[in-house]
Amino acid sequence: MKTIFRLLFIIIIFTAQLFATDHSEKKPYVVLISIDGFRWDYLDRGLTPSLQALADEGVRALSLQPAFPSITFPNHYTIATGLYPQNHGIIDNIFRNPFSGENYSIHDSNTVRDDYWYGGETLWVTARKNGLKSASYFWVGSETRLPYKHPDYFKNYDESVPHKTRVDEIVRWIQLPQKQRPRLLFLYFSDVDTWGHRSGPESAALNRAVAKVDSAIGYLYSRIKEIGMKDSINVIVVSDHGMTSTAGKKIIALSDLFDINRYETDVHGTIAHIYIKNRREAQRLYNQIKEKQNGLRIYLREDIPQYWHFSAHPFIGDLVLVADMGNLLVKNRDKKEELEKHKPEGMHGYDNFALDMHGLFVAAGPAFKKCYRVGTMQNVDIYPLICKILNIIPNQKTDGRLERVDAVLKIE
Repeated sequence: MKTIFRLLFIIIIFTAQLFATDHSEKKPYVVLISIDGFRWDYLDRGLTPSLQALADEGVRALSLQPAFPSITFPNHYTIATGLYPQNHGIIDNIFRNPFSGENYSIHDSNTVRDDYWYGGETLWVTARKNGLKSASYFWVGSETRLPYKHPDYFKNYDESVPHKTRVDEIVRWIQLPQKQRPRLLFLYFSDVDTWGHRSGPESAALNRAVAKVDSAIGYLYSRIKEIGMKDSINVIVVSDHGMTSTAGKKIIALSDLFDINRYETDVHGTIAHIYIKNRREAQRLYNQIKEKQNGLRIYLREDIPQYWHFSAHPFIGDLVLVADMGNLLVKNRDKKEELEKHKPEGMHGYDNFALDMHGLFVAAGPAFKKCYRVGTMQNVDIYPLICKILNIIPNQKTDGRLERVDAVLKIE
């Protein structure tokens, strides 16, 4: 009799352990992948079998609308925080604090890793507050020096790291012991944006970059299947913005519009900020530029269109100039002549309502509906979407809204 009870006890313990193991493996994971500069319609060129397979299996949006300005750093950080750039502080790739004179630049690792510039609460911080670990193989804001402000595992940006190396590390992180394992992971590829600038959005070089990144995503998906985690992992592929051709477009020197030596002016490609504390002087300069403007739009900060959500941050200029699609802004004629010799073939940073500026959204996994198509999504809503999938409590001070995107999720 004792032998039978002992045997029953062993069976019960074994069954409980087996159930616990199965249950833990079914906890949701999210792998968020960014393909920088992947315009929404690149998916229809017949070059992306891996992305197409994801879209066919799960969800595809018509396009993903970036926040304004449609630039890399502001939008990656918008995706991470669910905040518009005016509310998280990364208002451009390069900008300055007009009060202190300090500069932020994507080319300066010291500022990129300085928490001073980054507002809001990122997905990895939210995950930590909810008891989840996270990991990032390159994402804007993930390299900050404060330990509680970066993911549990992260890499400092290095464009030269091969795609396969990045993917293999993501898979290694997913296979860590349960207590060490991240359930929210970030992965980034820059190739498509690089070649969009160099060769233009319709070039053969751009198409090769699209195919190369698609191959890396296919490799990741094959590895996920190989380790038996396909039923637990939700893969979301996005891009930060699109790309438009600059062929036949203007390069506008601001020195042709006003005396640039009289005013503090920052110019970076598609947007210029002019800082004038005197309200009457700002209005006078606005009227002067307005008379001469051709190929750009000019706004007093308080008159910037509300749908851009780009007027609240104090680092935004008192006057803001925005180039028309494909045009470029420079400070003076010397810069104009220099840029004419090395003009990019493609550019972004323009009105985020222009379809050429829209990016990609495809997703598949246990949380998503099958074979589902939706219209244009807003990237500010990705933050609450991921919080919902992971069943974690989001930061309440966000601009993103789950109700705008939860239709892509399976009905519980």
